[in-house]
Amino acid sequence: MGNIGLIIEQEYRNRVVKKSFILLTILMPILFAALIFVPLWLASIESDEVQNIAVDDQTGLYGEVFENMSNSSFNFILLDTVVGNNVEMVQSSNSYDAMIIVSADLAKNPNAISYYGEKMASGSLISVVENSLSDYVEKQKLASYNIPNIEKIIEDSHTDVNMATYKFNDAGGVSASNSDIASVIGILATVLIYMFIFTSGSMVMQSIIQEKVNRVVEVMICTVRPWQLMWGKIIAVALVSLTQMLIWLVMTCALVYVGGSMTGFDVIGSAAAVDTAAVPTADMSEFESIIYTVTSINWFYIATLFVIYFVLGYLLYASLFAAVGSAVDNEADTNQFLMPITILVLFALYAGMYSAENPDGPLAFWCSLIPLTSPIVMMVRAPFEVPMWQIITSISLLFVTLLFTVWFSSKIYRVGILMYGKKPSWKEIIKWLKY
Repeated sequence: MGNIGLIIEQEYRNRVVKKSFILLTILMPILFAALIFVPLWLASIESDEVQNIAVDDQTGLYGEVFENMSNSSFNFILLDTVVGNNVEMVQSSNSYDAMIIVSADLAKNPNAISYYGEKMASGSLISVVENSLSDYVEKQKLASYNIPNIEKIIEDSHTDVNMATYKFNDAGGVSASNSDIASVIGILATVLIYMFIFTSGSMVMQSIIQEKVNRVVEVMICTVRPWQLMWGKIIAVALVSLTQMLIWLVMTCALVYVGGSMTGFDVIGSAAAVDTAAVPTADMSEFESIIYTVTSINWFYIATLFVIYFVLGYLLYASLFAAVGSAVDNEADTNQFLMPITILVLFALYAGMYSAENPDGPLAFWCSLIPLTSPIVMMVRAPFEVPMWQIITSISLLFVTLLFTVWFSSKIYRVGILMYGKKPSWKEIIKWLKY
C-alpha cells in the first residue's frame, strides 16, 4: 500500500499544479455562467436602428393595424396601392428596408401576405406582424357572429388549470414536488457524471500511453508491481476529479451570490428564507414555488448517490481505459478498442436523457440496474427518490462488475505494459488473460 500511496501522491501533485488544470478549473464555472447570462444580456439590448417597412395593403383593411405596430424597432409606412409597381419602387429606393404586401382578405386567405427585402426577415418582425394581424382577424371574425360581448365571454371562459404536486415526506407531512425541476437536476447530474467519467478515464489512458512510449514504465515496474502502478494512476485521477468538482461547487455558489448581489436579486437569501417545514400554499408566486421546490429536494441524498456512482463508475471505466492504454503504443491505435467502451457510455447518456420523462419506466429501471449504464442513468432517477432496494441492487451489481473489471484489466495491463512495436488483436488480448 506504501508504493500505491507514493504513486497517488506523485500523480496527484503533478496534475493539480499544471497550468491547464488550474485554468480549466477556474475558467469553467465562469464560462458556464457566461454561456447562460451573456446571451440573455445581449438579447436584452435593443438596437437603436429603426427599420422602415413599406406596406402595400391592397385590401385597405389593415392600415390601422400596421400603424399601431410601429415601435422603436420597426416603422411601418403605408403606400398607395399601385399593383405591379410598388415592388420595383421599394427595391430601387433607399428609403425602405423591406416591404410587406397584403393581397387579399386574411380572414378568408390567411396566407395572402408576403415579405420582400434584401435581407431575410428577422424573427421579431415576423412575430410582431403575424401576432398583430392574427389578433385583429380573430376579433373581426368574432364580431361577424353578432353575439353581444362575445370577446368578453371568450376571455372569461379561458382558464389555465395548473395542478400543484406534492409528495409525502418521512416526517409525515407533505413537501412540494416539481417533475420539471427534478428532470433538469437529474439531466445536469447525468451529463456531469458522464463528462467526468469519460474525461477522467481518457486522462488515465493517455498517461499510461505517454509513459509507455517514453519507456518510463520500464523503470517504474522495477520497484512497484504493475497493478500498483495502474491503481495508483486511477485513484490519483479520481482524487483530481473530486477536487475539481469541489472547487466548481464553491465557485458556482460564489458566482451566484456575487451575481445576485450585483443585480439586487439574492437567490441564496431567498432560498434560506423559505420555510420548508411549512405546507406550501396555492397563493405562492412562481418564483417562491420554484425556490420552495428546490429547497425541499433532498440534496444530501442526491450528492451521496452522485459520489458513490461517480467513484464506482469511474473505477469501472478507468480500469478499462487503463487496459486499452497498456495494450497500444500510441493513441492512434486506441480506436479499435475504445469503440465498444465509447458506444456503451454514449448509450448510457442517451438512455439517461430519454429516461428523464419517465424515470420509473422500463428503460430507466433496467439501465439503472445494469452495471455498465447504472452510474449515468441512476442520476436521472435520483431526484425522484428511487426505492432503496433498487439502489442497493444497483450498487451491488456495479461493485461485483467492478471487481471483475479490475481482474480483467489487471491481467491485460501487466502483459501489455511491456509490449512494444505491434498492435495486438482481440485474439492476442484474450491469450494475455490466460498468462
